[in-house]
Amino acid sequence: MQAFRYLSTQPLAWNPRVQDPTHLNLKPRNPTVRLRSPPTICAVATTPPTPMKTQKIHPSLPPDKIEMFKSLESWASQWVLPLLKPVERSWQPQNFLPDSTLPFDEFTEQVRALRDRTAELPDDYFVVLVGDMITEDALPTYQTMINRLDGVNDQTGASPGPWAEWIRAWTAEEKRHGDLLRTYLYLSGRVDMEMIERTVQYLIGAGMDPGTGNNPYLGFVYTSFQERATFISHGNTARLAREGGDPVLARICGTIASDEKRHENAYARIVEKLLEVDPTTSMLAIADMMHRKITMPAHLMFDGRDPRLFDHFSAVTQRLGVYTANDYADILEFFIERWRLEKLEGLTGYGKRAQDFVCGLAPRIRKLQERADERAQKKEPHGVKFSWIFNKELKL
Repeated sequence: MQAFRYLSTQPLAWNPRVQDPTHLNLKPRNPTVRLRSPPTICAVATTPPTPMKTQKIHPSLPPDKIEMFKSLESWASQWVLPLLKPVERSWQPQNFLPDSTLPFDEFTEQVRALRDRTAELPDDYFVVLVGDMITEDALPTYQTMINRLDGVNDQTGASPGPWAEWIRAWTAEEKRHGDLLRTYLYLSGRVDMEMIERTVQYLIGAGMDPGTGNNPYLGFVYTSFQERATFISHGNTARLAREGGDPVLARICGTIASDEKRHENAYARIVEKLLEVDPTTSMLAIADMMHRKITMPAHLMFDGRDPRLFDHFSAVTQRLGVYTANDYADILEFFIERWRLEKLEGLTGYGKRAQDFVCGLAPRIRKLQERADERAQKKEPHGVKFSWIFNKELKL
C-alpha cells in the first residue's frame, strides 16, 4: 500500500558482497538500466513520474533451482492451494451492493441509504479509500509480476500445475476487491470517478518495479510483505468506516482484509518452505528485499496533474493511521518471528551476515522514523489538492 520518504531514499547500510548474485547461485546480472529523473514538480504535470532508482534485470535461475521449485509442486498442492476458496463459497461484490434487480424505487432507496451512510465520512478518508481501490485495481500488473517468476510461472496461460493454478485463482480472488470498492465509491457520489479512472489507467500503463525481477525467492518475500501490508491497511479502513457511521463499508473493508490475510498466509508458507529446503539463498533474498526497501505497488500512481500523488496519498494514510512507518517495522518483526529467522540454522557465512542484518533492522527503522517525525513536526502544514475529491484541499 503505502511507502514513506525514508523508505524510498538511499538503502540502509549493507555489505555489498552479501548481495553478490553469485552467492544466490545465480549468474552475474545484466548491466543496469538507468531511468530518467522525474519531471519538475509543478501544479500541472504533463508526464507521469518515473522511478529514480536503478532497475536491474535478473538472469534466469540455474537449472538446479528450477528443478527445486518443480519438486515442490506436490507440496504446493497440499499446503498452498487449500488456502484458496471455491467460487461457490466465495463472496461476490454484489453481496454488499444495492440490488439492481429490485424495482426502481427499492433500488434507489438502497442507493440513497448508501449515500446517507457515507455522508459523514471525512474527505481524507475518501482519499485513502480511493488510493486503496486504485492499488487493488492495478491487478493486471501484479499478475504479470508474479507470472515472470522463474520455475513457478504459468507458461501457457492455462497450465495445469499448482503454481500456475495459484497465480490464476489468486488473481481471480483479488479482482473482486477493486470491483467492489470501485462500485461503492461510484454510488457514494463523494468522488470524481473520471479522475480515479484516469489514475488507474496511468498506473497500469506505468507498471511497477519492486526489484524482484524474475527471481521467485525475491518475489515470494515481496508478496508476503505486501499482502500483510494490505491486510493492515484494509483492516484500519474498516475501523474508521465503523467509527464514521458506515457499518456496511466497514464490513466490506474487513472482508477484503480477511482475503489479504489468507493470501499472506499462502505466500508466507512458501517462504517458510524455501527457508527449510534452501536456507542460505532464501535468507539472502529476504536481506536483499529489505535492503532495497519494499516498494509499494502503486508507487507510480499519477492522475495527470500531481507528480507526487503517491507521496501525498501516503501522507494522508500516515496521518489517519491507516498504514504507517511503524506498521512497516511491525511487519518485518512479524515475519522475523513467523519464519524463525533468528534461530535459522544451516547458513553459510554470507547467510549469517544476512541473518544479522535482517534481525537487527526493525529498531533501526524505528529510530529513522522518529528522526523523520521530529523533522516533520518543525515544518508548517501545507495544503494539497486531490483531484479524486473534486480538487478539495487537505492539510498535510
